[in-house]
Amino acid sequence: MKKLLYSKKVAPYVFVLPFVITVLLFWIYPIANGVLLSFQDVLKKEWVGFKNYERLMTDKIFLKSVYNSVRYMIGTLVLLIPFPMLFASLLNSKLMKKPGFFKSIYFLPALTSVVVAGTIFRLIFGEMGTSLANQVIGIFGMEPIKWLKNEWTGYFALLCIACWRWTGVNILYFLAGLQSIPGDIYEAASIDGASKWQQFTKISFPLLKPTTVYVLTISIYAGLSMFLESFMLWKGNNSPQNIGLTIVGYLYRQGIEKRALGYACAVGLVLLVVVMVINLIQLKATGTFDKEER
Repeated sequence: MKKLLYSKKVAPYVFVLPFVITVLLFWIYPIANGVLLSFQDVLKKEWVGFKNYERLMTDKIFLKSVYNSVRYMIGTLVLLIPFPMLFASLLNSKLMKKPGFFKSIYFLPALTSVVVAGTIFRLIFGEMGTSLANQVIGIFGMEPIKWLKNEWTGYFALLCIACWRWTGVNILYFLAGLQSIPGDIYEAASIDGASKWQQFTKISFPLLKPTTVYVLTISIYAGLSMFLESFMLWKGNNSPQNIGLTIVGYLYRQGIEKRALGYACAVGLVLLVVVMVINLIQLKATGTFDKEER
């Protein structure tokens, strides 16, 4: 036993074993079980084949949730990649004084509970004329808006939560990428007469590609799997005409509220496939796999 414990051949497997067990119990097993359940009517305990998937293709509410999630994902990609990149460049410049203070301020929203943030934003975008959003537009002579009962204003409110919560996190990602770029490159470019904008477009932006790909990958997943923000903003999973319903929200409605576990598993697997396909396409398009092949 002593030889076994001190064996150099056995030791690596012992150290890796907890991770392997965790992956098997909390990742592989749930996915395999979800695949099996997606072909069943769990309450009736009978196999239904591909009926759950066939139902998805004609389910207008599911298609609405897919539309909402994809639209939300696109909005977050447009807002939460270029702007944090520019803000990170500003923080990394010599013009910024006390950058540590601003890093802390930007990161604070990420530490706030989504439940608390959703509740606050629900009050900000309330129907009453005394809500903050209506007071702001009232300055410009506009009438109060029922923000959370209209599709596009509700979408705007969701994007506001996303920007408030995740801008600081993405700034730190890009800031870490910028600080890994040698300063000699910028000095040489400055000596050659390159402006700050030229240094950003010709040096910072290309060398930030690995960080950008990473942020893009996690943003695609986060956008398509968003649920709690919408749930808290509309104070439940039943927004008017499903304007705030997401794929995960629909999964929750079917699996938890209606106990249609087989159908909910089919929804979850479709979400998994969609996220994987989109990310594989963008990884291929950005040349990530090409680098690995070299």
